[in-house]
Amino acid sequence: MNAVNESWISAIDTGVLRLITAGSVDDGKSTLIGRLLYDSKGVFADQLAAITRSKYKRVAASDIDLSLLTDGLEAEREQGITIDVAYRYFATPLRKFIVADAPGHEQYTRNMVTGASTAEVAIILIDATRVHDGKLLAQTRRHSALAHLLGLQHIVVAVNKMDLVDWDEKVFERIRAAYAELAEQLGMPRFHIIPMSALKGDNVVASSSNTPWYDGPPLLGLLEGLPAAAGVTGGGSRFFVQWVIRHGGHDINDFRGYAGQLAGATLSVGDEIRVQPSTQLAKVARLLRFDADVDSAVAGDTVVVVLDRDLDVSRGDLLVHSDQSVRVTKEFDAELCWLDQQPLSAQRLYWLKQGTKLTQARIKTVHSRRDIHELQRVAASGVLEMNDIGHVTVTATDTLAVDAYIDYPVTGSFILIDAATHQTAAAGLVR
Repeated sequence: MNAVNESWISAIDTGVLRLITAGSVDDGKSTLIGRLLYDSKGVFADQLAAITRSKYKRVAASDIDLSLLTDGLEAEREQGITIDVAYRYFATPLRKFIVADAPGHEQYTRNMVTGASTAEVAIILIDATRVHDGKLLAQTRRHSALAHLLGLQHIVVAVNKMDLVDWDEKVFERIRAAYAELAEQLGMPRFHIIPMSALKGDNVVASSSNTPWYDGPPLLGLLEGLPAAAGVTGGGSRFFVQWVIRHGGHDINDFRGYAGQLAGATLSVGDEIRVQPSTQLAKVARLLRFDADVDSAVAGDTVVVVLDRDLDVSRGDLLVHSDQSVRVTKEFDAELCWLDQQPLSAQRLYWLKQGTKLTQARIKTVHSRRDIHELQRVAASGVLEMNDIGHVTVTATDTLAVDAYIDYPVTGSFILIDAATHQTAAAGLVR
């Protein structure tokens, strides 16, 4: 379950790894990221000088408050909490990292969802001094459930502040057992677990002599060796039209192209594609990157697609390979994480944004919600409150092309926006 030295970990994988730290308040998320930056030489001298002079420093005079490297807002430093997601970048000889520091407060769960939506690895921090009788804190459970729901490939459990429990192996084993029980309830196939002290640096970048009973790698070594992203599992391409490019006026050879970012598989000149939701067929006549023609594009490329025939294609339409199936519907089931302080109302219309597609939608039915303490589905009264996770049926005004989130995140995810306040009301995953 916690196989930190499994054979499927390969230290030769390179590329960019996107991380997010999660967990409860004061578990040490910001300090851990600061330690990773500091020990991997990812901090400039003027940054260190600035945080050393900070009036909000909360460590001994001779120490560096590493949490200030990520908590950049005045309110964050004043209160000693993380409010917004902070992104930091660092690199080692083996890999580059983009790390998001997510807030632990329940009030800011929506910020955690935002950061986790683009991550591949979740580092779930647990304060070793706050787990009593094998009971994990509510936010630890909630963030773990969300990370699993969002399909993050790797879960790393960092048991922090082990120095405050005298590096007691029994404490670590109790936490390991508690998280293994949680992982089983969530259906999480595996996780990694590491004892550490983010403040002191034990088992963060280098192994610690304080844990002779732990035979796994330090955190950074584990992150360097995790397999790279496998990509989507559906096998075909997905291309949301972001912008229709026209020039040449009414000339017989006027230019019409469709700009956007390719997701999924490769798209090549000559490929037959289907425009969704209209289902019209065409072939790719040209592909342009910047101002040059290319023969093909891969997932992540921003390109302009020119078709071999004039079709009615607008912003928000989806181009897919003609031999790939995609569900075209106005009604679908989804897992909804409610993010707004105003509860869900089945009588209200919300704006639904999927990729570049924008339409109105209504929540037809709330089937159930997930009890974050028992991690079981319970009957719902038709209302979701802030931070609730519910299974719902969505009815849209316009036809949408949707996939299961696990196959194609770009067409399997959406947000709901309150039409009156313009606040993001919910994040949804198609099931």
